[in-house]
Amino acid sequence: MDKTRRDFLKIAGISALGLGSTPLRAALAESAAPKVEPTPEALGAKRWAMVVDLKKFQQSGEAAMKACVDACHSIHNVPDWGNVKDEVKWIWTTGFGHAFPSQEHKYLHDLEEHGMKGVPTAVMCNHCDNPPCVRVCPTKATFKRKDGIVLMDFHRCIGCRFCMAACPYGARSLNWKDPRGHIKTLNREFPTRTRGVVEKCNFCAERLAVGKQPACVDACKNGEILFGDLEDSNSDVRKALREQFAIRRKPQLGTQPQVYYIV
Repeated sequence: MDKTRRDFLKIAGISALGLGSTPLRAALAESAAPKVEPTPEALGAKRWAMVVDLKKFQQSGEAAMKACVDACHSIHNVPDWGNVKDEVKWIWTTGFGHAFPSQEHKYLHDLEEHGMKGVPTAVMCNHCDNPPCVRVCPTKATFKRKDGIVLMDFHRCIGCRFCMAACPYGARSLNWKDPRGHIKTLNREFPTRTRGVVEKCNFCAERLAVGKQPACVDACKNGEILFGDLEDSNSDVRKALREQFAIRRKPQLGTQPQVYYIV
C-alpha cells in the first residue's frame, strides 16, 4: 500500500472514530492549505463578509447581475457545459423564494408592487462561521481559515460529495467530466480542476492575497455587492448593515452564513 493511500486511510479512520479534535483538525487543515503567498499589498481582515444589495440590483438590471457572474467564472476557470445537468457554478442567480424559503408567506406577492420578488438573487458559498461542509470532509480538502473564508484544496478532494450533501445552500458543484475542455478563456493564474473534484466560491482568496477585491465586487459598478471586514465598524459592510435592513439565507440552521442581503 503506497504512502498516499495509507495517509488517507489514517485520516478517514480518525474521522470515523470521532477523534477529530480541534488541534488535530487545525493541523490537517493547515497542511491542506493552498500555497497562496500574500504580497505586501495583501488585504486582511478578522472576519471577511459580503453584502448583496438587491435594491441596487433591481435598479441596475439583469446586465449587472450577469456581469458579476461572468467576472467570477472567467477568472476562476469555471467550465461552461451548456446544460443544467453538468453545470458548475460559483455564483449564480435564483428566485427570491428559492433563496429565502423561510421568508415565504402568502403576502410575499406584495413585493411585486416594488419589483423585488422578480429580482434575480445572487447566491454563492456563504462562508459560514459554523460550516457543515468542513466537519464532514474526510480528507480536510475543505477547511476554514482564521479570517472565516472556507477554502478547498482541489488536490485533496476525492469526490466523495459529503460536502455537497452537508451544504444546505447547494453552493458546491462536482466535475462529473474533465472540465478543462469547456473553459471559454483560460486564466493561467488560477488552477484548473479535474474530473471528480468539487469546487465552489472562495471569496477570491487569491485576489485578496495581492491586494484586490473579489472579482464580483469589482464587476459591480454601482456598489451592488460590498465586501469587507465584519469586525471593523468602519468597513463598507458594517456601514451597509448598520444603515439598512438585511437578511441571511436559512439562518435557522445555525450555520451562521456571512453573506448578507439588503432587501
